Amino acid sequence: MFVPRRSLPPLNAVRAFEAAARLGSFKEAAAELSVTHGAVSQQIRLLEEWLGAPALFRRSVRRVVLTPAGAALLAEFAPALDRISAAVQQHRERRGDAVVAVLRVNALATFSLRWLLPRMSRFRAEHPDIEVRLSTSNDPVDALPDRFDVVIRGGPDTFHGFSSRFLVSERRLPVCSPSLSAQLPLHEIADLSRHTLLHVTSMPRLWRDWLTEAGHSALEPAASLTFDHFYLTIQAALDGLGVAMGPTALIADDLAAGRLVTPFPAVSLPARSYFAYFPAGRSNDPHSAVFCDWLEQQGPHDWLTKNA
Repeated sequence: MFVPRRSLPPLNAVRAFEAAARLGSFKEAAAELSVTHGAVSQQIRLLEEWLGAPALFRRSVRRVVLTPAGAALLAEFAPALDRISAAVQQHRERRGDAVVAVLRVNALATFSLRWLLPRMSRFRAEHPDIEVRLSTSNDPVDALPDRFDVVIRGGPDTFHGFSSRFLVSERRLPVCSPSLSAQLPLHEIADLSRHTLLHVTSMPRLWRDWLTEAGHSALEPAASLTFDHFYLTIQAALDGLGVAMGPTALIADDLAAGRLVTPFPAVSLPARSYFAYFPAGRSNDPHSAVFCDWLEQQGPHDWLTKNA
């Protein structure tokens, strides 16, 4: 029996069209598909030429809108792609394959070193089906040269083409090693004048702001040391080199283990919380949601409240 050959459009063009139609943007479709804006435009033109149809989109300010022809096509294409996706998933489940999803995460270096990495083994044990590929950067969310599924930065901030969700709250207060506190006791804030204060170059006024908040703006320390990364300042405090302004979320494990102590817990400075930012089209990704749900559960959301 003769079976006529199916007449199918280029599938990459179909994917580009569906993503652009769903997101209303060639740029956001390109981000979701990990291709360039020009590649999406080219695939749309290829589909229009293959169909011999009028234009599928018309442009408006910063967005694209489906024409009647495009809307009719989307109504057929979207359910078909959903059925293909469901069929693939069912096939994998029948085969019992261990399907691993790759999650590309970019986070601040200090947050990664002091908070995220110490917890990643637990995440891998609980979610072996998700492989987290972590890189670090201090670049703004919308200035990263590569595309990521999740970007962890301070917030809350707003970036065009990104959604966000809260992860961990933060405050800052003086911390030091127990051995340093035993050697030079810190009974009163004035006792800081006998100590070395540890600074970070990106926040030169941090200690001065805290001393002002504590009512000792004129206090001068015995010495000062300045580092170019927060994690170096924290490590210097752990090593007994001086007293640092500790970010509560990032030193919570050290406080709980007794590696650091807080001589003046009643006075702290507010700080930006940590937020997860998602590129358009990835905010509803189930693996990103699982990862961020897990991070948020790790806490502490507010170390001061939790340990009051």
